[in-house]
Amino acid sequence: MSKVSVYNGIDVIDRYDHRFQGKNIGLITNPTGVDKKLQSTVDILNEKYGLKALFSPEHGVRGNVQAGSAVETYTDSKTSLPVYSLYGNTRKPTAEMLEGIDLMVFDIQDIGARYYTYIYTMAYAMEGCAKLGIPFVVLDRINPLGGVLLDGNVLDAKNSSFVGRYPIPVRHGLTVGELACLFNNEFGIRCDLEVVPVEGWSRSLAFNETDLLWVSPSPNIPTFETALIYIGTCLLEGTNVSEGRGTTKPFELIGAPWIDPYDLSRILNDYGFDGALFRPAYFTPVFSKYQGQLCGGVQIHITDHKKVKAFEIGVKLIYTLMDRYKEHFAFLPPYKEGSPPPFDRLAGTDIIRLRNTDYKTMIKQFEEELEAFRRLKEKYHLYC
Repeated sequence: MSKVSVYNGIDVIDRYDHRFQGKNIGLITNPTGVDKKLQSTVDILNEKYGLKALFSPEHGVRGNVQAGSAVETYTDSKTSLPVYSLYGNTRKPTAEMLEGIDLMVFDIQDIGARYYTYIYTMAYAMEGCAKLGIPFVVLDRINPLGGVLLDGNVLDAKNSSFVGRYPIPVRHGLTVGELACLFNNEFGIRCDLEVVPVEGWSRSLAFNETDLLWVSPSPNIPTFETALIYIGTCLLEGTNVSEGRGTTKPFELIGAPWIDPYDLSRILNDYGFDGALFRPAYFTPVFSKYQGQLCGGVQIHITDHKKVKAFEIGVKLIYTLMDRYKEHFAFLPPYKEGSPPPFDRLAGTDIIRLRNTDYKTMIKQFEEELEAFRRLKEKYHLYC
């Protein structure tokens, strides 16, 4: 099947030249900010208009920082521009950072998951710009998972954090530009917002159906398939089970030293999930959980990206581990007393962890939440 030609916002920027000419531009970006020829948005905007400063999300402007590690403020070696961290001591740009800037631009490839911090970096930056009257432009990019299927649940506000700030589903089905519009209107940001839209994309298209080249959005999302299953297996970050960090297949390989891979793969395959199969696997992480220890587990193989609902896989996987390995499995403790456990922050609720609701009742509740969000999100669709 031939690939569909798609042009992200940066690829059509010449048509919006008037918006950028004569401006002192700040840019929030990372290695995914590239055009179809893989030329960096940093270089494109700096050469065409001149940039005033760069602003770094999680993992850094150049992608040189691992997950969860603070990003420091520094000078970019290639451009000599100041790089202000939005993933360190502050997540909202300060007045000092924004001094002299009269246009802020955002160009980052999201992966369509509520857990991903880039969309909240965008929201915080919009808030900072709104306070000072600085216009905000999103160079839009496709949602790599497509814009139709929703998955998971809608976040409960009591579990709000930087891996889930707003009441949206785990798989939300919106582009960053559409999310910016929703955040701006529904959550009272009210910044002067403009979206440079994608051309050639329709909501039914996933990344692998386009002619776009995959650039890892973060160090542990190396492929499109990883992004698909991440919707479910990211939940394991809140447990003592390895989510495959430190391997070549993060979020596709899951396991622990105390798991029997043959037993687990049999149980998971017997569930009959649409679009996925489970293979018994052994692996030894080179960093993160169980570094240097042999782990048993499974590799999750996506067989149909149009059908797979990864969040249900993640929940069933965790319940299987809770039942099968009672003496070993554990949820990680809260970061500080009185705060929700990491798992609840990711899950957006405590009912999965507590198991105090019948499974079918819980899933029905989640489906009702998704349907309500579907009606809301349609108001912000920029693409058919």
